[in-house]
Amino acid sequence: MKILFLDQSGKPGGAELCLIDIAKPYRDNCLVGLFADGSFRNLLEQNQIPVQILTNQEIQVRKESSLTQGLASLTQLIPLITKVAKIAREYDLIYANTQKALVVGALASFLSRRPLVYHLHDILSAEHFSKINRAIAVNLANRASLIIANSQASKTAFIEAGGKANLVEVAYNGFDSKLYQISEDKIKQIRQELGLEDKFIIGHFSRLSPWKGQHILIESLAKTPENATVILVGDALFGEQDYILKLHQQVANLRLENRVKFLGFRSDIPQLMSACDLIAHTSIAAEPFGRVIVEGMLCGKPVIAAKAGGATEIVEDGINGFLVTPNQPQELGEVIARCVTEIDKTEILAKNAKLGAIARFDVEVINRQIAELLRRLVNV
Repeated sequence: MKILFLDQSGKPGGAELCLIDIAKPYRDNCLVGLFADGSFRNLLEQNQIPVQILTNQEIQVRKESSLTQGLASLTQLIPLITKVAKIAREYDLIYANTQKALVVGALASFLSRRPLVYHLHDILSAEHFSKINRAIAVNLANRASLIIANSQASKTAFIEAGGKANLVEVAYNGFDSKLYQISEDKIKQIRQELGLEDKFIIGHFSRLSPWKGQHILIESLAKTPENATVILVGDALFGEQDYILKLHQQVANLRLENRVKFLGFRSDIPQLMSACDLIAHTSIAAEPFGRVIVEGMLCGKPVIAAKAGGATEIVEDGINGFLVTPNQPQELGEVIARCVTEIDKTEILAKNAKLGAIARFDVEVINRQIAELLRRLVNV
């Protein structure tokens, strides 16, 4: 089976990391076409996955774009659509991994007469997308041969927005659990490098963005024991740099300069997670899946997650982690304080989480599920 994968991003986010795992088994018979250059290309090359930058012109349309902006971007996309359609004729199917990739892939699918697969990594709601963008996404996706949703929450939101239920199959993100087994010596080394050997470390792993809720975690930290310290791993994307300044100002106002560390973008996520005592997920809007939640579990760490969207399909409150009301720093602070003082109880939850995550989200199991869906589609 020959697959043309499409992705809009030059930077690796959750959807892009998921794509790497899906493309690996097809690397001798696939191509990943990107709409921007950047570190994601480097990651694909490191995994011996063929990659081509299809355009260096930034696609101006955004999740919140209006109809006028959307139509204006269409003329910009015509050369790209034509190029993708030509390449697609050498492949069995087009696999669109993001929403902009869906727009290009759907039209290229029509021109090349190749089936289209859309991997839905988003919750199509008003909190994340403008009305016109939701309408475009649903109408184009309804013309696909198969939609793979990354959670029941994403599937439900798609159907509620007018999507065809019979097209959608749910396949969670897959993970190689071996990558999350970090030695005690390495953990000790990282804690020393951070200067936090004797601290209770709360890790937050996400791009810095208002909806990811780093400000909620910082506010909650002021209500926790003094030895609790936060590390924020990630950087701002998509024009959200002003949020970083607001976070630094919030830290200063709360006099938490010695208890919050901004580490920026890091590639050693499993190592940093393993050096934490607790992982916090604080999105204020429903998360489509919650990749960092599973990663924290695989590292054997207790996870506190916002009770919305895909997170509720991963975490069972009080059994393999904690669920808290989104955008409620007081409640979050209380749970963190319990974790600091009730270490034995939280360790039991963390062990449950690790075993469950290995069983449910193993990358080989997920890839077999996706491969079977694709085989049915092209009858290979």
